[in-house]
Amino acid sequence: MQSIPYWRLSGFYFFHFAFIGAFAPYWTLYLKSLSFASFQIGVLMSLLHVTRIFAPAAWGWLADHVGKRMFIVRSAAIAGLVSYCGVFLGESYSWLFVVMALMSFFWSASLPLIEATTLSYLGENITKYGLIRVWGSVGFILAVTGVGYLLDATSISSLLWAVLGFKLGIVFFSRLIPEVGTATHPATEHSIPQIFRRPEVLAFFAACLLMVFAHGPYYTFYSIYLVEYGYSKSLVGWLWATGVICEIGIFFLMPQLMRRFRMKQIMVFSFSCAVARFLMIGWGVEWPFVIFSAQVLHAATYGAHHATAMMVVHRLFGGRHQAKGQALYTSLTFGLGGTIGGIFSGYSWDWLGAGLTFTISAMAVSLGLGLVVWKMDIDGSA
Repeated sequence: MQSIPYWRLSGFYFFHFAFIGAFAPYWTLYLKSLSFASFQIGVLMSLLHVTRIFAPAAWGWLADHVGKRMFIVRSAAIAGLVSYCGVFLGESYSWLFVVMALMSFFWSASLPLIEATTLSYLGENITKYGLIRVWGSVGFILAVTGVGYLLDATSISSLLWAVLGFKLGIVFFSRLIPEVGTATHPATEHSIPQIFRRPEVLAFFAACLLMVFAHGPYYTFYSIYLVEYGYSKSLVGWLWATGVICEIGIFFLMPQLMRRFRMKQIMVFSFSCAVARFLMIGWGVEWPFVIFSAQVLHAATYGAHHATAMMVVHRLFGGRHQAKGQALYTSLTFGLGGTIGGIFSGYSWDWLGAGLTFTISAMAVSLGLGLVVWKMDIDGSA
């Protein structure tokens, strides 16, 4: 068994999700400071998801073809850093569209390949995935809280420099992770189309797509929503952090939970919590305790859901299909689902208001829950 480069993998997760912790909650505030309309903000933020529809599949195919996942990750990290620097050169909508599209294209290469690399190092010990992934959550917490205080004390332009620092960290740790050794795989392995056409696999992907779609309004307008209701930026940061702190607890508990419950049971619980969470956010913003309680549910709606989904993908797309399987999951769920959710939120936020927008999110998750209960026999198939 290969030794696991625990701290090098953990360091990459730390900075990857620190970047998200600074970017996802606060970049919309930066765009709003440039006087962009809600629809324009929705389109720009959806670029992170649009590129994940096709880019991860291309990166995953290339990585499996050349057998050098980390070389691809390192190259994409450097290109993503260079692309991001374009934000210092202009503020127009068309310029930021190009810059964010390029940055997102290269950024989307990293996570599926790192996930496949981490799970390859873990081998049969995949239930320990959360003990490495948890450092991504730590990075998110430190970034989202620290940047919140930073923006309360300084101007919104400070955000650009904070994000640059996290991008540099991604480049640094990408250079430290060694390539995982390749293993031989039996010639009788099923092809990607054969695996994907199985009913339980289709149900799994459709349900996860609906879960990510439902998060579109949350990731696009949650911070704006709270600030407009009088929440300070530092408090907004702590609310984001609350969800991720709870997520950390779930990552540590996942090995025990996987021994006690079937993966399908964990997914049913996650989707059920998501329905409640979006209704609470949509209609309970005037009560801080309701919003706080909704953030606690992030442990289930993201933490337990994501960790379980990673294990399902790893088992479904084993052997030589690992990188392609992770890329396919990213493309169809975070890519397609996130894009539709982001663009939808850009339209519905002004037309329907926050309450109805989050209610539609809850309805989408309910549909995903129905797919999980009806068809997704992931324990038997995985």
